[in-house]
Amino acid sequence: MGTPGQRQKWRWGQFDKLTAAHQASGKKRSAVGWSLLRQPTQFHLFFLPIYCKLMVNNFYISVMQLRYLLVLSLLMMTGIVSAQSSVIPYGKNAKAGKYADIRGFKMYYETYGTGEPLLIIHGNGGSIGDFNFQIPYFEKKYKVILADSRAQGKSLDNGDSLTYEMMADDLDALLDVLKLDSCYVIGWSDGGINGLLLAMRHPEKVRKLAVTGANLWPDSSAIDPYHFTMVSHAYDSTALLEKTTNHLRNLKLLHLLAHQPHITTEQLGTIKCPTLVIGGDHDIILPQHTLLIAESILKSYLWILPNAGHATLIFNSEAFNKTVYEFFKNPYRNIEGPARSQ
Repeated sequence: MGTPGQRQKWRWGQFDKLTAAHQASGKKRSAVGWSLLRQPTQFHLFFLPIYCKLMVNNFYISVMQLRYLLVLSLLMMTGIVSAQSSVIPYGKNAKAGKYADIRGFKMYYETYGTGEPLLIIHGNGGSIGDFNFQIPYFEKKYKVILADSRAQGKSLDNGDSLTYEMMADDLDALLDVLKLDSCYVIGWSDGGINGLLLAMRHPEKVRKLAVTGANLWPDSSAIDPYHFTMVSHAYDSTALLEKTTNHLRNLKLLHLLAHQPHITTEQLGTIKCPTLVIGGDHDIILPQHTLLIAESILKSYLWILPNAGHATLIFNSEAFNKTVYEFFKNPYRNIEGPARSQ
């Protein structure tokens, strides 16, 4: 990962990419908001539920770091980061959105385009609105289905528990409601975990799978140690707060990050569909862990993006979209024997 100074220089480079993309869209932006984003930070947009003045168990988030996260999260969730000039409010589009009764709660979902079905799954604390770079591209080629996962976005659920297995089964039930026997799947971060579990628990539903930034278990062998420690402290601190509805929701989401999932490589071996396993070389999910996922799936390709972090489908959206589309479109090749020399 390099020295702190090198990591900070890399983060600023990623921010400059985002700035250039936004400027290319021709949209107006808040000078104040973007100046806040330029502040130095050790944090990553991986963490959305953050609280100010958390000083429990020696855990403290500076105001500067908090400003960065809150503004960047807001930009992502409202779609301001999109280089698309579209005014379609993805995630809040009344024309495309519906609710489905799914396993004890109402799941909000939107659909775009026509053709073969493609399910896109967001990450922890995210929503449909995270995919401003993907929807306009893939809706020209597929019927794109996106849903707010249980207890996230507009899919409210005040139940006590939340697991990746529950969310994978929710997506299976949604496909049944939509009368789809199978689909292509893209999953980002926690959505990648859900995609893996969907392919394991409901293999008939997944034709091909592309996951980016997924992990199999919650420890520092899979997750960058700095960020894993921050998540663990955030969970412990949040658990001490007043048990309001909002805090309980955030606690469920942080529990996913700090204590789940628990997937074995043997379980990954049951996945039958061709799978493209993606990660950044500076991802929060360590590259060696991403390699392990790819090696454990029988029909897999591995793609590690250089100079990339966790948000591969935002900062590297053009390459991401094109590569995933080519993977879906072309037959899987088993590259063994003499083919390895080609």
